[in-house]
Amino acid sequence: MAQQQRSLKYEYELYVEQEIEAYKESVPRNVLLRIGDEAVSLMAAAQQLALTEILLCDEVDRIIRKRIRIPSHSTWCRRRLNSLREFKRPERWGLTADALICRTAPLSTEGHVLVANPNDEGSAIYLAANGCDVTTVDPQEDVVEKIIRAALEVGLTGKVRGFVADLMTWAPDVPMNAVYCGFTAFSRLSFAEREQVIGVLQEATAAGGVNVVEQIGGIDRAVILEQLEASYSGWQVTVENNGSAAATFLARKVA
Repeated sequence: MAQQQRSLKYEYELYVEQEIEAYKESVPRNVLLRIGDEAVSLMAAAQQLALTEILLCDEVDRIIRKRIRIPSHSTWCRRRLNSLREFKRPERWGLTADALICRTAPLSTEGHVLVANPNDEGSAIYLAANGCDVTTVDPQEDVVEKIIRAALEVGLTGKVRGFVADLMTWAPDVPMNAVYCGFTAFSRLSFAEREQVIGVLQEATAAGGVNVVEQIGGIDRAVILEQLEASYSGWQVTVENNGSAAATFLARKVA
């Protein structure tokens, strides 16, 4: 609980700083000069002996803070905690409570998770909101930027990092508790390249962790499923179809 309080205090200070800087950038220079003059007058009235640049900047920030009505720490924390509870709900991100990612993610252990070639930002942000450290990888820059932007909007930038790359050129730098790959992460690779990537992901996955490949379909469906099942020999493997032409492959590393 103490760690959460320190984190919220830091988030609040960062929020205040960003709001003040955003205001400074949004108004003409003459408005800022008038605020500066007001700050000097207030400090003189308070018989402030040392009109240093730092003290003057602090006074300017206090004036702006009142002007834009930044909420108090307690009010902001209450709103933030309510928002965090909402962000933890899978439905908030277009997921259902019984979705595979909700059933298999290491939410209680706050583990490291890889999300590669996702269909949208929902899975990555849902995992981050529930305490996971999320790494997202996609060869398309706009996809990665969209996820990072979504994390910024909900105050989770510290939980999400992104790489513009494919799984052939990127490698995990920490043990992973779960790996979630969209089908395109594998369909664009040759058989030999898939074998190489699978080996890297398997080695990086912690005992008890899962590797998931979602929405396996198209003309390569049977070939890729067969390759995955053969490559994950010794893991606990299941294939879910859910009445769809596309399948989801799940393998859990035996502890």
